[in-house]
Amino acid sequence: MSSTAEDIGLSTKRLSRIDGWMDRLVADGKLAGLSVAVMRHGQVAYSRATGLADMARGTPFAADTIVRIYSMTKPLTSTAIMMLYEEGRFQLDDPISRFLPGFANQRVATGGSRGKIDSVPAVRDITFRDLLTHTSGLTYGFMESTAVDAMYRDTGVDFQTSETSLAEVVDLLAACPLIAQPGTQWNYSVATDVLGRLVEVISGQPFDQFLAERVIGPLGMVDTGFDVPAGKLGRFAANYARHPKTGALMLIDDPQKSRYGSPRTVCSGGGGLVATAGDYLRFCRFMLNKGELDGVRLLGRKTVELMTSNHLDGDMAAMGMPRFSESNYAGIGFGLGFSVTLDPARAQILGSAGEYAWGGAASTAFWCDPAEDMAVVLLTQLMPSSTYPIRRELRVLTYQAVIA
Repeated sequence: MSSTAEDIGLSTKRLSRIDGWMDRLVADGKLAGLSVAVMRHGQVAYSRATGLADMARGTPFAADTIVRIYSMTKPLTSTAIMMLYEEGRFQLDDPISRFLPGFANQRVATGGSRGKIDSVPAVRDITFRDLLTHTSGLTYGFMESTAVDAMYRDTGVDFQTSETSLAEVVDLLAACPLIAQPGTQWNYSVATDVLGRLVEVISGQPFDQFLAERVIGPLGMVDTGFDVPAGKLGRFAANYARHPKTGALMLIDDPQKSRYGSPRTVCSGGGGLVATAGDYLRFCRFMLNKGELDGVRLLGRKTVELMTSNHLDGDMAAMGMPRFSESNYAGIGFGLGFSVTLDPARAQILGSAGEYAWGGAASTAFWCDPAEDMAVVLLTQLMPSSTYPIRRELRVLTYQAVIA
């Protein structure tokens, strides 16, 4: 812990504004509880939790509360596949059909309905880069905007709830048409779940085992995994949603009865992990250190620089995604597993060019800012993440505290 925030160029007085913001969110009934951690120059300048992790049981939200990080799993999966890339197992522009033949010669939907989808041949196969940048033409079943995502729901393409195997769900996915030609549009999707399957096929290890032994364990992320052991269930937060009529918080996943209480047969690389604020801050420190943490190097410096560079043709708005969740995506690009800020002025938010970030469905978020050597982790449990603009609010509250 830093002796004072001022030692690392932050204002203690200005950081304290986060306290009032957190307390108001709880007092107003918007969140049951939350935690925020701010790190600069490798030192934690601010760490606070408030409210309840479990309203029914009166369990306080604490620094070591375990939460569902959902899509904040994606950067860890991206790290795993890029470790295999560094071993020379594939190139970014290789077609994934080299390892998953079911993705060869796919078709792209052009219209039709749930019963009959019109399609044309894909001009090329999906590549590793397409998966990492969400430009593969895949989608999510919960989008409910196309006949293709309806097909996902009808055929069981769901990496969160399926009880079969990662291989079987990926095979079902490969049989569905794409919603766009590979490389042409940014569409949030199950792409990172396919990367998890590719980790299995390329490494010869089950995905969860590879992630635990090669990424999570070496980084010292002691409370991160695809399930919560019985001895830790007391620290596992409940998950909530806002009641559509009253706005009050309603329980959607009881931590003591949750499916996270037992091992999963399908481990979702796109959204399956649980973690704590301390664990995720270790991942942020590893990234800001360009692939190394406490003497353990998992990625080379140049690989991290490539992952956190923009790989899109312009920003996400130019690639067909003007907004996502509560965020404006003008001025925001995408790298290999992370969003990347290109222009804070266009994005209309405090930040730095080169900052990389992502969030999870239960309103969690993190961002790493190499220019300021700074990282922020926000954990709570409220679905969906678009309910309140808390991520954007916290960005202002953290960056306004930078004084040197």
